[in-house]
Amino acid sequence: MKVMTSSAALALRTLATRGVRLGLETVTGVIIARTLQPEGRGVYAVISTAAFAAVVVGHLSLEKSQIALWEDRSRHPALATNGLVLGLILGSLSALGALGIVALLGAQGGLALWALALAAVPLGAASVNLNGIMTLQSRMDVVNRKSLLAALARCLPILALAALGHLTLTGVVACWALSIALPFVLVVGGMRPIRLRMDRALVRRQLSLSGRYHVGWVALYLIVTIDVPLLSALDSPSAVGIYTVAVTIMTLTRIPCETITQIVLPKQASCDVEEAKHVTVRALRLMLLVSSGFVVVLVAASPWMIPLVYGDSFAGSVAPLLALAPGTVALMLVRAVEQHLVRLERPSTMTAVSVGVLCANVLLNLVMIPRWGAVGAAVASTVTYAALAAVEITRFARLTGLPARALVPGRAEVHSVVKPLMAAASGNSRHAPRHPASHRPDSYSE
Repeated sequence: MKVMTSSAALALRTLATRGVRLGLETVTGVIIARTLQPEGRGVYAVISTAAFAAVVVGHLSLEKSQIALWEDRSRHPALATNGLVLGLILGSLSALGALGIVALLGAQGGLALWALALAAVPLGAASVNLNGIMTLQSRMDVVNRKSLLAALARCLPILALAALGHLTLTGVVACWALSIALPFVLVVGGMRPIRLRMDRALVRRQLSLSGRYHVGWVALYLIVTIDVPLLSALDSPSAVGIYTVAVTIMTLTRIPCETITQIVLPKQASCDVEEAKHVTVRALRLMLLVSSGFVVVLVAASPWMIPLVYGDSFAGSVAPLLALAPGTVALMLVRAVEQHLVRLERPSTMTAVSVGVLCANVLLNLVMIPRWGAVGAAVASTVTYAALAAVEITRFARLTGLPARALVPGRAEVHSVVKPLMAAASGNSRHAPRHPASHRPDSYSE
């Protein structure tokens, strides 16, 4: 009972942290949209998307090898060291490669602006690796603080610049780079003491294992993001600005789903495979229920919410949002499934699936964007997200021997969602008159 209470408290603290971060990011996004308008927001979206793609390439999917090798406790310190050093080295190479590609193809917004964003890539890659270690250690409070710091590092300077009337595209990109760099300092501090001498034998094993997953992981990231540069190239930066507002709103669904995913990861990695599959199934049922509910609410609110919050110039974001909705629900299920499939060590199959879906995504975008613009990109995304989820869940069911109906939410999942909400509502109603400030995120340990 104590373990369950602790897990529930951790989940609620993590959810509260993501809620605060969501609020900060929403404020930041609205200010950027209203200041830069669709075209400026579109250029910023292309730069930040490409820079984070360099982070994804540079961290070499080391978290996959961390999950696979985590059962042996003697490896834990060396895995942390390797994550830090390899992240900095490979992140630097990735940033330089990206800068070279941009210089050859043409830098939208100017090469200096791209260099500013890409300078944060090595720190971002190392931070992702160390974040994986802390998640496996169940040190979610440190992970949560890092998440909040990233949001604050971007939001507060943008608020200040906007208040002074000096917010520009350069300032927004600089704040993005700062939000990548500062959390690295917090994560490294939280990992002390940490050695700087790598275990070379373990490095070779990690690179061999992670390298087999990496192409698939990069492909998976591109499935979600390739539509942004394609829309910019085939349509306009303004279309990207319109589209990314819809994408940003739909990512609100990630808050509860990523909370669930991070909470179950230590069990998926350390339990025996039989128990881990049941942990994964319970997580999938809960995520399907929660993400569906969130998406329905967002779809219902979007026609009046988007023009009200972002301005009339972004009213065109409603149609792409509606087209993205079904695919968003499907996409939320993929990560939890893949975390379990990593345990089964079938990287070639995972890579083939991701690359195949990416190719389909690109082809659909090439056909649909010239005809329907941002809506075409949204439809292409939904089709490929649904296909990816269907393939991965089918593989999971086949490999675990579980029937498809085992993934359908039941009374237990409904009860696990409704009961805390009812308790919170009852508590707020009971205490609000006398203690209006008694329900803060840090008080969830009760």
